[in-house]
Amino acid sequence: MNTHTRVISLSLSPSPSPSHTHIHTFSISQEARSTMVNKLDNNLSTAMNARIIGSGKETMVLAHGFGGDQSVWDKLLPVLIQTYQVVLFDWCFSGAIKEPNTLYDPTKYTSYNAFSDDLISLLQELNLSPTVFVGHSMSAMIGCIASIKNPNLFKKLILVGASPRYLNSECYEGGFDIKDLDQLFSSIESNYYEWASFFPSVVIDKNDLQSIEMFKESLKRMKPEIGLSLAKTVFLSDHCDILEKVVIPCTIVQTTNDPVVPLVVVEYMKKMIKGEVTVEMIDTVGHFPQLTSSPLQFLEIFDRAMNIGNLNR
Repeated sequence: MNTHTRVISLSLSPSPSPSHTHIHTFSISQEARSTMVNKLDNNLSTAMNARIIGSGKETMVLAHGFGGDQSVWDKLLPVLIQTYQVVLFDWCFSGAIKEPNTLYDPTKYTSYNAFSDDLISLLQELNLSPTVFVGHSMSAMIGCIASIKNPNLFKKLILVGASPRYLNSECYEGGFDIKDLDQLFSSIESNYYEWASFFPSVVIDKNDLQSIEMFKESLKRMKPEIGLSLAKTVFLSDHCDILEKVVIPCTIVQTTNDPVVPLVVVEYMKKMIKGEVTVEMIDTVGHFPQLTSSPLQFLEIFDRAMNIGNLNR
């Protein structure tokens, strides 16, 4: 990979604190919510708060990222449900999971592999036809891995703010040096709630106070011990080697100013993914375009994505 671009060194922590970590190889209405259908009873889909809303011919699965829950998609739902059958759920680490949270096991979820197994099991339980999977941040790579394991479950992958690796190396620019990540983990461990109050203003446009507050509350609902374990899983992940195995058509959605994912990562993914790849840039600041961009702008991207590649597999 040609990395003749600037290396981003971003502080994701409110204050420096040394540690020694090494890399491992707009709200939807209550009425609308009430129409959501829970497909199954006492099983994984119930535990993960799976919901289906809308009645379009195509099924779109929305998967949130680190520290979030399914409410991160609320701004888009009123528009999406007019065209698609939309599936939402909460990952096992989310603060939205009913207590006691017996789903998340830090020894199990040390990589995206276990998350991809959960995604496959969830889609199979819901008995869905091949889906359009929209994964934000870490969920983008989880969707890629799941599509390799069970390609029949997916028609299209829409990868929002995706990165296969965050750590810089001599031949790869991911956006962070190990000292940045050491500081991040130290801040989470020493005072998780202080860090959770700080982090949203780094990854979301500072002018969008409503979205910052929403994500802040979501982070604070997540248990601190889960937050630290998951942060290490995410930021020390390296899934560059799986990209060449992804054959499902992909649309990469990226903001013009993402503090977490440098643009060179988008170029790298476009080059390495084996299947057809289209890149859609959104002129907004931050790592959460589903919060800061226009819902209609996102819908236009989804509509274009649905017309690219062979969706009648």
